Amino acid sequence: MTFADRFIAKTRAHGPLCVGIDPHAGRIPALFGGDTPDGLEAWGKAVIEATTSRAGIVKPQVGLFERHGWQGMRALSRVCAAAKEAGLIVLADAKRGDIGSTAEGYAAAYLAEDAPFACDALTVNPYMGLDTLEPHVRTAKASGKGVIVLARTSNPGSADYQARSLEGAPLFARVVESLAPMISQLQGDCGWSGLMLVTGATGPDEARHLRTLAPSALFLVPGYGAQGAGASDAVAGFVDGEGGCVNASRSLTFPQGADEASSIDAWKQLVGAAIDTAQADLKQAL
Repeated sequence: MTFADRFIAKTRAHGPLCVGIDPHAGRIPALFGGDTPDGLEAWGKAVIEATTSRAGIVKPQVGLFERHGWQGMRALSRVCAAAKEAGLIVLADAKRGDIGSTAEGYAAAYLAEDAPFACDALTVNPYMGLDTLEPHVRTAKASGKGVIVLARTSNPGSADYQARSLEGAPLFARVVESLAPMISQLQGDCGWSGLMLVTGATGPDEARHLRTLAPSALFLVPGYGAQGAGASDAVAGFVDGEGGCVNASRSLTFPQGADEASSIDAWKQLVGAAIDTAQADLKQAL
């Protein structure tokens, strides 16, 4: 199956929620070993256990593992492998962006069939040009993976560049228009493409506009939950109840009371309840 077909099968079975695995500094409970490489691995695997059967997609934040050096990257590799073994779709959030052999190196690390960081799709930054995306799309097509391109992100500073006018349209719209051939290359039998677009829940009107520009591209939607966007804004770019996933991280993996949990099982119950609540909220919005 193509990435798009696997992705749609998961969201139809479990709903659109994507659980972010973001091991923020100083936030990993002592139950798991605290803010150490081993603690990140134990905590990440516990997030996976709490997610399985509740949601179908997880998104590890690479930079928050990378800050621990090679041991952190080993933890990331093991967390990704555990997620894949659990049958979850894994979106590696690394926002890579470079040209030529460097881009091919990133693609080999995350998207090749024998990649050391076993994920289903990788976030990439298009703002150096289309030639930075081509190695990722080529590798993804060969291995049945996906590529997630930054279009309109949810951070306040995104307006500094992405919203600037370029020949009568915002830059992010021009970027998405240029992606049409790549979107076609990763098309699945389900009608959706494995070339995803990042479009923030904090800009629902822009998400609707991007849907008109890229009707078959799946969306990865950040900004729901701790960043302040509601469920209806998060799914503004969806069509007939599907078309992407909505990421939440801190509101799910650091819920109220989790820091004081007396056991790992009690912690998992709190995280599981937060996932259930978010999933129900999104499903109702759809």
